[in-house]
Amino acid sequence: MRWGVPVAAAAVIGAAIGAGPVIAAVSGEPVLPERSAEQLLADAVAATHKEGGIPPMSGTVQQTASLGIPALPATGGSSPLSLLSGSHEVKVWYGAADKLRVAMPTQLNETNLVINGGQAWYWDSATNTATKLKIKEGAPERPATPVPQQTDLTPQQLAQRLLDAAGEHTAIRVINTAEVAGRPVYQLVLSPKEEGSLVQEVRIALDGETYVPLQVQVYAKGSAEPAYQVGFTQVTFTPPAAENFTFTPPAGAKVEEQEIGFENGKDQRAEHAEHAEDVAGDAKVVGEGWATVAVLPFDADTFAKDAQKDAAKASGNESGDQHGPDGFGADADPQALIDGVLQSATPVSGTWGSGKLIKTKLVTALLTDDGRLLVGAVTPEEITKAAGLK
Repeated sequence: MRWGVPVAAAAVIGAAIGAGPVIAAVSGEPVLPERSAEQLLADAVAATHKEGGIPPMSGTVQQTASLGIPALPATGGSSPLSLLSGSHEVKVWYGAADKLRVAMPTQLNETNLVINGGQAWYWDSATNTATKLKIKEGAPERPATPVPQQTDLTPQQLAQRLLDAAGEHTAIRVINTAEVAGRPVYQLVLSPKEEGSLVQEVRIALDGETYVPLQVQVYAKGSAEPAYQVGFTQVTFTPPAAENFTFTPPAGAKVEEQEIGFENGKDQRAEHAEHAEDVAGDAKVVGEGWATVAVLPFDADTFAKDAQKDAAKASGNESGDQHGPDGFGADADPQALIDGVLQSATPVSGTWGSGKLIKTKLVTALLTDDGRLLVGAVTPEEITKAAGLK
């Protein structure tokens, strides 16, 4: 979860801010030229490869979750657990590849990540701590993200590949009369065909001028409002003022320094890959498409210990100190989370045995007494059916 909120926001913004002039809207709902799903995806792929990079901008991204989850333990406003319910805003200023500011305000506090050339600061008002970040000398560069290159596929080929991946399990349509952050958008609507899925549809809003994403919404069956959404509420494509990228620790603040390097990244990836391989060896998948259920061995005590260990590593302090420049997860208590969820679970039983069922609007999980975890975006009936398959 390290840097979860600012990085997630920056990823959404990075995909969505190649914007040009606003399209003139007709009276009433904006109506864009018709596009097929294939044409729309091809345009979106082509837009990501335009020269010139991301233009300067500033904006606000809002994330809203209404999953109907059981009551969770209080963990502070910036914990990942807090993002599972309610609304949260992230403000972003982007000036160039080396000028970025991401701020997450909460009711009483604020966290900021400020990057300006060779300087980077992380400010946490809750702990009154400013952390100066720097790359370890001689540390290798961060591994590049494996994204499709222009030479790999044409936009049309990649669009077709994405549609083929959806295959027979998904119905796809395009709406050309929507608007996000005051901009006319196309909505690419993905609807599961499996009756057992809890997902009614997923809507991806693409800017009508640039074909880049502005919003993602996930609707649960039987709900008129999205169970989860993230997207722009406001965006301006003008260079932010220079002072947005300057940071001076306030008087009386605790100032720390932390080096960031990626030399251990290979070892960590190998460790996670080995762990994933071990789990995959005992795991299986039941069902197809949107009705897929994952079945894997699970022990609550072991899970809590491993999660606490990962949280300590993420905070950069394995001694147990909950403070760290990640600021987004070290304060969460995995055991308290498990206990809180299990208290709200429903006891169930069948020919497959017995266990506890946890259901949200989009996900159902079953913890069986014989040590299995079944989870999927499916109905309880699909989960218990999968539990009976050996």
